[in-house]
Amino acid sequence: MNFPQRRRMATLAMTCALALGLTGCVTNTEGGHPEGWEAVIPAADPAVQALVPQHIADKGVITIATNPPFAPAEFKDSDGVIIGFEMDLARAAAAVMGLELNIQDQDFSMILPAVQAGTIDFGASGFTDNEERRKQFDFVDFFSAGIQWASQTGAPVDPDNACGLKVAVQRGTVSDTDDVQGRSEKCVAEGKEPIEKLAYDSSDAAATALILGKADAFSADSPVTAYAVARSEGQIELTGEMFDAAPYGWPVPKGDELSHALAAALDTLIASGDYARILGYWGIDEGLLPQALINGEPA
Repeated sequence: MNFPQRRRMATLAMTCALALGLTGCVTNTEGGHPEGWEAVIPAADPAVQALVPQHIADKGVITIATNPPFAPAEFKDSDGVIIGFEMDLARAAAAVMGLELNIQDQDFSMILPAVQAGTIDFGASGFTDNEERRKQFDFVDFFSAGIQWASQTGAPVDPDNACGLKVAVQRGTVSDTDDVQGRSEKCVAEGKEPIEKLAYDSSDAAATALILGKADAFSADSPVTAYAVARSEGQIELTGEMFDAAPYGWPVPKGDELSHALAAALDTLIASGDYARILGYWGIDEGLLPQALINGEPA
């Protein structure tokens, strides 16, 4: 079974030792919730509860699987607890459905098979909703993410004019294989200097390379870039516009009633303002959806 992994996977968390004692380290394990964060646990909505499949309602618990680190969507805090905006959204949606949330840490490649096998109820690990995956799953879309570049503060970089510059990326991501690689090839075709791509094992390591001046720019998923900027203490800033937007979704088995319950729960969070509040705690104000979608269509 081969599921394309457009999702920009985080792999290894970087420690500040990598920065050799310099300040401005961006990591997936340092600290925890952002300053001012509060848990959002809304009251159950009877209309939404009525949509929950009976076998889940009877348990009172809904189980998800995720694969940290992929900050700020999901990563472990200094105590090993999985946190992040996707976990907060899933927990709030569960509450609206009258359920408790059970989070399992699982290898990314095993999450979709686990959804199919029914050992978990849905996946929550930065999955991109695409046509190939829709053949076997329904996706409840909760966010739209694109690629976003960052540069050192006061030294903006135009992604469309980056020939000859050094750009940091996370190895194996779309920023690595498609974005920067494609731009570099275009530079060469136009007789210009290629982009020097600096590939790292994690997005936080790539962001730290920019902070330390080893790179001129950093390319990653829009929420990943925004989170790195927010934690950089003003040392880096967003540059250029977000592009190549695509939805993040929660996969459930094809045709499963759970998709409608999840979508209804998300719509409740959107209408109440809790959805925007949760994302706002994580410094995210772009990519928000006006309503929940199932396979890219209004629920």
